[in-house]
Amino acid sequence: MPDIQRDPAILKRKKLRHALYAAVGVLIVIAVSIALARMEPAAPTVERATVLVDTVKRGSIVRQHRGLGTLVPEDTRWLPSRTNGRVERILLRPGAHVEPNTVILELSNPEVEQESLNAKLALHSAEAALENLRVQLENELLTQESQTAAIQAEYEQAKMQAEADEALAKEQLISEITRRKSHLTAETLKKRSAFEAQRLESAKQSLEGRLRVQQATVDQARAQADLQSIRLQSLKVTPGFTGVLQIVPVEVGQQVGPGVNLARVADPSRLKAELKIAETQAKDIEVGQSAEIDTRSGIIQGKVSRKDPAAANGTVTVDVSLTGELPRGAVPDLSVDGTVQLERLDNILYVGRPSLGQDDSTVGLFKLTSPSGDASRVQVALGKSSVNAIEVKTGLNEGDTVVLSDMSAWDAYDRVRLR
Repeated sequence: MPDIQRDPAILKRKKLRHALYAAVGVLIVIAVSIALARMEPAAPTVERATVLVDTVKRGSIVRQHRGLGTLVPEDTRWLPSRTNGRVERILLRPGAHVEPNTVILELSNPEVEQESLNAKLALHSAEAALENLRVQLENELLTQESQTAAIQAEYEQAKMQAEADEALAKEQLISEITRRKSHLTAETLKKRSAFEAQRLESAKQSLEGRLRVQQATVDQARAQADLQSIRLQSLKVTPGFTGVLQIVPVEVGQQVGPGVNLARVADPSRLKAELKIAETQAKDIEVGQSAEIDTRSGIIQGKVSRKDPAAANGTVTVDVSLTGELPRGAVPDLSVDGTVQLERLDNILYVGRPSLGQDDSTVGLFKLTSPSGDASRVQVALGKSSVNAIEVKTGLNEGDTVVLSDMSAWDAYDRVRLR
């Protein structure tokens, strides 16, 4: 078969066309690669039903902080033992209503009983000695008064005799010696009368002083008897006020010493709420702020009366004094929810509180950018917060819809799609 001659020009054009196709193919591959490199990764899909979204609003919010707590009595007293003793009887158990003189339990201590009896006998003895001394001193005073009166009478008689002798001597009816003698007798009795009067006054003053000394002995004996009587009475444990018995931490037969707590009594009509507020929020709470206490059976109004100066286990204890009427079922140790009113913020942008948003912080939130559910991350500056809302300073506008749930699982993405 004869060889077919090919036109060199045709071959050249064919090679040129193949080279052109190859170049175009390479350029297409490069263009596609660049386009793919510049494309953003596909946004992950998040089930809309699993996240919480809210719309930014403008208006007013009341700043509140909430905490859990319990109702506790404002007037609670432990009843300690005042002496050594053995628990003889427990007459009442927790939950019993008690009056000031209701006996809760009884102790026994023979030594206390004997010491009380001895103190009473010592008091009676001191009182008898005082009375005996009083009678003795009164008799001595009467004797001194009698002697003083007798000397005074003798002086008066001698004075009259001296006056009579003076008149007779002027008429020269008696001798000068007789006159002088009667005058001397009167002067002597006058001095003796004055001396006896001084002795009488001194006896009166001595009587008061000696009685005061014995009275001090009686007072000391009475104080000791009263002390021992109190110790004896303390063997019968009473609350001293009206309330409800809460705890009796001892048992019959137990030996107790001074200062050991025997019972706890509380006044159930005067309760307060002890709330545990997160330490990050407690800085805004001040004494005097209004509060509401939810007992599940009613709302009680109150005011903050005290705040612990230190935090414990991440919370600060805040006491709320209750000003409203207690609902039925409000009893000590009842679990309650408390809300403290801080302040009112007017004409601000606010949104529901994000799961990771704190006061005066900047957080990244996903904002919905299309009706189809596309959401992009934006930086939002937050201000003051309440229980369920927080102020928006910058980053969002009124009407924007944002995701409030924890989106930390998508920290690597700036866009998500809610489905």
